Amino acid sequence: MIDRLLGRAELKERIEELEEEKRHLERHAEAEEERRSDAVADRQRAEERVNELEHRIESLEERLDRAGGDEDAADFRRVTDVRGDRLEDALDRFRAVESDDPEGLLTAFVPDGDAVPETVAEWFGDRTGLIRRAAPAVVLADDTGVVSAAVAPAIEPDPFDEWADTFRLDDAWFRPTGRFAFALVRSDTFALGTYEGTERVAFEGFTSDVKEAHSKGGFSQGRFERRREGQIDDHLRKATTELAAVAAAEDIERVIVVGERSVLGDLREHADVSDVSDATGKPKRALTDAFRDFWTARIHAI
Repeated sequence: MIDRLLGRAELKERIEELEEEKRHLERHAEAEEERRSDAVADRQRAEERVNELEHRIESLEERLDRAGGDEDAADFRRVTDVRGDRLEDALDRFRAVESDDPEGLLTAFVPDGDAVPETVAEWFGDRTGLIRRAAPAVVLADDTGVVSAAVAPAIEPDPFDEWADTFRLDDAWFRPTGRFAFALVRSDTFALGTYEGTERVAFEGFTSDVKEAHSKGGFSQGRFERRREGQIDDHLRKATTELAAVAAAEDIERVIVVGERSVLGDLREHADVSDVSDATGKPKRALTDAFRDFWTARIHAI
């Protein structure tokens, strides 16, 4: 009775209504968070599937090319991915080859299939198609035909071709050397490591809350996209600040940036080397995966 007279009953009812509304919103927020996590996982699975399909398409295109002419009828004797100690061992074996003839060993860097040097084409003849398929690669051959291979470098040198008494294989093309920065950048993830050779001596990383795809259309869709683009822009500004700082450091010899193709263009001015990477996950783990993949070399035995 007193509560009704003082209006407290209505206030209590309103409080109960608001409490129930709050609980509903909390449940809704929890559900949205779960959906967001599922969306991130779905996106990562989709990206992995895209990469798998791209590899299959490349393989089928190579088979189609081989079926299209005599030049491409040959195939590689062996294709091997190597890194770390195995890569070092492979390079040392090539370096151990020497010739008494000052022009007995051919080394060339072929940047793409349309830039095969004349010396390489003359030596490999009808196997030149394999060089085109292996490019970009450092091509190795000797005048007896014992050595015949193409090795894909992590860091591409300027194009060259030369006959000499040893193979030209700069360690910095294939393996981490000196003190350098290596960064992975995605639209929602940034990871930056400072390395001395293979050892990471410093790390910085963060993730940003970037909303996933919006299923609604119309004005809501446009507003959502603008908000998402703004979140990505904010994330990339933070990443750019970190990269600019490390690039300006006097003790850093070079900056390598890998990540999503869609974001690399905004960061290339702070990178000496850039490449696409599909590494995902938490920053430190993703950086480790990207670093491993970047310093993996593919050896084609021709």
